[in-house]
Amino acid sequence: MNQPGRREHAAKHAERSGRIGNDGARDEKARVWWADRPQGRQANRHGAGPGVAVEPMPTRLVEVVVPVHNEQRVLRLSVERLHAYLSGNLPYGFRITVADNASSDGTWTIATELAAELPGVRAVRLDQKGRGRALRQVWAGSDADVVSYMDVDLSTDLDAFLPLVAPLLSGHSDLAIGTRLARTATVVRGPRREFISRSYNLLLRSVMGARFSDAQCGFKAIRAEVARALLPAVEDEEWFFDTELLLLAERHGLRIHEVPVDWVDDPDSRVEVLKTAMSDLRGMARVGRKTLSGAARIPVPVGVRQAELPEGMRGQLPAFAAVGVVSTLSYLLLFSLLRSVMTPFAANAVALLVTAVANTAANRRFTFGVMGAAGALRHQFEGLAVFLVGLALTTGGLALVPAGAGHAVELGAVIVANAMATLIRFLLLRAWVFHPRRGGRR
Repeated sequence: MNQPGRREHAAKHAERSGRIGNDGARDEKARVWWADRPQGRQANRHGAGPGVAVEPMPTRLVEVVVPVHNEQRVLRLSVERLHAYLSGNLPYGFRITVADNASSDGTWTIATELAAELPGVRAVRLDQKGRGRALRQVWAGSDADVVSYMDVDLSTDLDAFLPLVAPLLSGHSDLAIGTRLARTATVVRGPRREFISRSYNLLLRSVMGARFSDAQCGFKAIRAEVARALLPAVEDEEWFFDTELLLLAERHGLRIHEVPVDWVDDPDSRVEVLKTAMSDLRGMARVGRKTLSGAARIPVPVGVRQAELPEGMRGQLPAFAAVGVVSTLSYLLLFSLLRSVMTPFAANAVALLVTAVANTAANRRFTFGVMGAAGALRHQFEGLAVFLVGLALTTGGLALVPAGAGHAVELGAVIVANAMATLIRFLLLRAWVFHPRRGGRR
């Protein structure tokens, strides 16, 4: 197809997709940007004359937001590296927006310097802290076709950016996320971050029914019109912003594209793990309540509205909850007493073992209605396997506690871990240990 024909075909496709307007000012801005690109300069050097480009000028605009808070150490190098990469490798127009949310160091000064030095870079300042708040403000006012963001440490290999935004620009997908949990992803990070990430995403899939694999990777993009439609329904202004947006999109039936990424952990991460974990749990509970009540105005599938609990579960849940409350209080009391004479890990193991034996016996009798000595020993041995799951989760929670943290922080960590272990315990006890078809029970 000759050059005029290609341009005409592209214009017709853009008109059908409804994503590119006829804004003359924006077209002029794109021309200025393209003239400064290596491809544009090369085209003019080898073209027929001034202003005649051999390569077609890009007509789509991608906005890349870099939310920052007290990141003066890495901001300049990261933005310069990102700008150089996009200039040389992205076949679309781009804008980099540094969104400074209430930094108290030299971050804002550096951001304004970068905006003055690099074409296609701007800086936005917010008076309040919050990654979600920063993304909301920039995305809501963007004139780009696709809006995106990435963490300032550039932990994700930038070669994944074009595969991230291309399905959105083509109209194939509505949102795109980088995933570190795909089999083809290459990830370098410590066991602490690995445990947090996998536990969180497992919780999202098991409790919220999420089908996307990695909610926390700081490498996402969304079509701008989709973002403007969803943002009013997203309440969170901090770390849960991404997850809430994805859950809303999925429940609207929007298509989420996933890109396996190469990712290297930043050892200087500023994330407050326990605070973020508690905030995420509250966010999940809030989104779940809004979805089921209809307050979020999201169509709940008929199968969910009409779903009933499996046979026998309606009577088992209250008894399991009562046993669980008593067991948890006993565990916390025993953990606190033992903590004065043991390490937190030893105190956790002993307290959990004692209460696990009592918990299995109580659930055997009151929750699942098994009486008599027959099978009691087997039930306890299988209950110990369930105990090991709880031990792994609570030990992992304690491992996340910073050195020198107080006893209250340790208690908070084991409470969060126990909440996850409780869900798994009930499912294992019901589906395995006390299943009615095992051991001749009917």
